[in-house]
Formats: sequence, structure tokens, C-alpha cells
Amino acid sequence: MEIKIAVSGINAVDNPGPGIGVAKSLLEAEDFSAEIVGLAYDAMEPGIYMDWIVKKSFIMPYPSGGHDAFINRLLYIKENYGMDFFMPVLDAELPVVIKYSHELEKNGIKTFLPTYEQFKLRSKDRLEEIANNIGIEIPKSEVVTSYEELIKAIEKIGLPVMVKGAFYKAYRAFTTQEAVSYYNKIVAQWGYPIIVQQVVSGEEMNVVAAGDGEGSSLGMVGIKKVWITELGKIWTGITIKNEKMLSASQKFIEKYSWKGAFELECIVDTKESRVYLIEINPRFPAWSYFSTGVGVNIAANIIRKSFGMPVKNYTDYPAGKLYVRFTDDLVTDMERFQKIITRGES
Repeated sequence: MEIKIAVSGINAVDNPGPGIGVAKSLLEAEDFSAEIVGLAYDAMEPGIYMDWIVKKSFIMPYPSGGHDAFINRLLYIKENYGMDFFMPVLDAELPVVIKYSHELEKNGIKTFLPTYEQFKLRSKDRLEEIANNIGIEIPKSEVVTSYEELIKAIEKIGLPVMVKGAFYKAYRAFTTQEAVSYYNKIVAQWGYPIIVQQVVSGEEMNVVAAGDGEGSSLGMVGIKKVWITELGKIWTGITIKNEKMLSASQKFIEKYSWKGAFELECIVDTKESRVYLIEINPRFPAWSYFSTGVGVNIAANIIRKSFGMPVKNYTDYPAGKLYVRFTDDLVTDMERFQKIITRGES
């Protein structure tokens, strides 16, 4: 079975999107043949030129620029090249694609995404409720919408604190003045509310997983970050089996009937056996190929589920496997760059 799968986030740069890792996973599926259509937002995104992974590339309008333009571009690609499935992997795309998923489906483009209500669970002001429901903890947090509430929250929690937007951005503040500065910065860009959160110590551990929308898992792998970049992106990691964190991920799938990929970001205090929920990302992380590399191809299982194929029951994975990201060099002809600039596709 040959399936044309459009994947976004092919910006494999120092702050990489998840797209290339997802595409590699799809190409490694043994029971269907994937042709990757790359959706880019800039002519310099490396995925455009990685023709051993991405067969055809198209420039997309930004989702924030208007829903109609974004959806119409997808329909244009479907009509003029072909697209059986769209796997958006960037936060900004998800609300638009979720809203218009039925229209895309009517036009022959399948998706596999959470509902809008499920998507809103990622809001940081919902994390306490979620943590309580899935059996782990959350750092002390206060939701604030004014300077007065900000100061009271800092006094209650104690410095240092994390100052976070409800959906985007997080900064560590060591003084009240710093906290006020970060508060202003986030409000100016993303608005209210703001979350003030306790700084907890421990190891950074994450889970990549997917739910089938019916309470069952399509695969799950836990990792520990060993080395991260200045931008906070994982460079090396190790597979681990923290039972409390994995159990929480399974409960999240069951409790909320989650549909699609997600990442649970945690801080784990191994001495105290405490797992703190820091963030939930409603899509694949940039390191998602790590799971495929240890035998759990979550992206392929999403395709299987979407097209009514038998899904693989991934019940285990090996601990102690090492993930190493690396940079590479690519030399190609200018023709592809010129095509993508002039025609919007290559």
C-alpha cells in the first residue's frame, strides 16, 4: 500500500522541528510504502533538499496569516500532486487543522489529531488538574493576571521561580525584577494568563507516545536527557523505564481518550521518587525518531490506525539505548532553491 504523507516541521536546523524524524520513521515502516511530501515555511529549510527523505516539497503560508489560505494550499497540493494524509507537527498548525479536519477528510486528506477540547489540555493552567488525575505531582504554581498577583505569587512560592505563558515561553527568574520583566515580555507577545511556578530539582525525563482516541496506546518510550543545547533541545539521551512516569502517560491516554501523538515533559527526583509534570506537548517532539530507533515506530502506528491496518502492539522497549544527534553537510544544485523561491514547490 502506497500512501502520500505530508509532513511539516522539516526545518532540521539548530532548533529542529519534528518533521524529519517523523518522516524517517514513516519510511521505515515495513507494511506500507510512504512517500513524504514536505511542507515548509521558508526556502532554506534543510528538509526541502534532503531528497532521500522528502520526495516533493511545498512552501506553506503561515497558519496565523489566515485559515483559508492555509487550508486552500493543502487542497491545492492534494489536487495537483496528491496527499492522502497530513501529519502536522508544529504547535501553530494544530488549532487550524483540528478545526478543518472534517473538510480535509471530505477532500480525501486524512488526519489523526486530538479534538479541540483535548488540545486545550496542553494549557499550562490545566496541568495541576491533569497531574492529579494521572497520579504524579506538579511544582507549586499560581495563575496570575496582574502585577499584584505576580508579587503575591512570588512571595508565596519563593525565588527562584519559573514565569510561563499559558501555551508558550518559559523563563527562570532569580529576582522579583527579573520576574516582572519576563511577565511583561510574555504578556506583550502571548497575553494572559501567566503561570508562576516553583523551580524543582531533578533529572529531565520525557515520554513520547500516542493514543488511539479510544483509551489505548499506539506506542510509548521514556527517555532521560543527557545533553541539551543552549536552546534547550536534546542532543544526547538515554532510554529509561521510570514506571511512575510511564504509568502516568498511560493514564493520560486512558483518562482523556487522547488521540494522536504527544510528549510528556517531566522533572524526576529519583531520590524522593517524585515525578513532576512540567509540560504536555500535543504533537511529536523533535527527538521522536529515538523511539523508532529502539523498535517503537509510533508514527507508523498512527498511519496504520488511520487506514484501518492492523496496528503493532508495542509492549516494551530496551532501556539504556543511546540517542545522539549530529550535524551534517549537504551540497546540491541551485535549481531546487530557485524552484522553491519562484514556484513555491520543488
